[in-house]
Amino acid sequence: MNAVTVPAPTAPTLSQRLPGLALAVAIALAALALGKLAPLVGGPVFGIVLGILVRNTVSPGGTYTPGIQFAGKQVLQWSIIALGFGLSLDQVARTGLESLSVTLVTITVAFLAAWLLGRWLKVHDQLKILIGVGTAICGGSAIAAVTPILKPDEHDTAFAISTIFLFNLVAVLLFPLLGHLLHLSDLGFGLWAGTAINDTSSVVAAGYSFSKQAGDYATIVKLTRATLIIPVCLALAVITAWKHKKHGTGDFSLRRIFPWFILWFLVASAVRTAGLVPTAMLPALHAAAEFLIIVALTAIGLSANLRKMASTGHRPILLGLGVWAAVSVSSLLVQLVIGQL
Repeated sequence: MNAVTVPAPTAPTLSQRLPGLALAVAIALAALALGKLAPLVGGPVFGIVLGILVRNTVSPGGTYTPGIQFAGKQVLQWSIIALGFGLSLDQVARTGLESLSVTLVTITVAFLAAWLLGRWLKVHDQLKILIGVGTAICGGSAIAAVTPILKPDEHDTAFAISTIFLFNLVAVLLFPLLGHLLHLSDLGFGLWAGTAINDTSSVVAAGYSFSKQAGDYATIVKLTRATLIIPVCLALAVITAWKHKKHGTGDFSLRRIFPWFILWFLVASAVRTAGLVPTAMLPALHAAAEFLIIVALTAIGLSANLRKMASTGHRPILLGLGVWAAVSVSSLLVQLVIGQL
């Protein structure tokens, strides 16, 4: 009997993406206007909140899904690259090195908290690792990167992503308020957000909701942290191969997990450092990056199914809450010790 060849799925066309993109842009324009009226909240927060409200009331149909998914991932990466044009390589390197000690501590705390709390809550190993990696590195992107290595049950992946996403939403709304209550400096808040919030989009939203300087700093810290997914994946691949020698590492691919948009962010920063971007263009580039961020966050809000998130069960949520709290507190404590608040 001849084997049946299943054709590889094709990427959606521009016309298929257009409805979802148009919806995200329209809501983002409203969020941008609201952000101007309430700068303490900011456009990014309004974008994600409005997206959630639309998703869980009107519930756009499947026609909008390709465009929403494209905006939530690709447009977000474009916004990060656009931010690179406003930052010199010296600033990126200095910030990355300054934040590295705090980043390494919070990552260690995340994995230890996931292991200890997961044992206490009787959460099985793969789900503990997924939530630990998601909290420690870069949210859903990190979970997606380690999935081909761990090969977890689909329900575990969904639980982990939903749990991480829930606390991303909480962080976007809560962190700027806490930062002002704690009287954190722009750099102190940027370091806190960059090391303690899971997903890049949420770090960017919280950072720029606090201030432009905090947003710039938080973005670099987060991108430095995101690159650590590579050694984490390599370590997990070695451990998995050691445990399951006959299966090996299977479809593990360094090329696939590498966050290429970070490389282009550095290229954009190099262009700025070389003086190839006229100073007069910098405000327009930052405004474009800010709007792209709002569009991406609106799309992420439009993807948030609150009912599905609530159905994940209380144990993964408690585990995610515990790990997230441990990382948030440890980040502040390390900054306090080294005098960076």
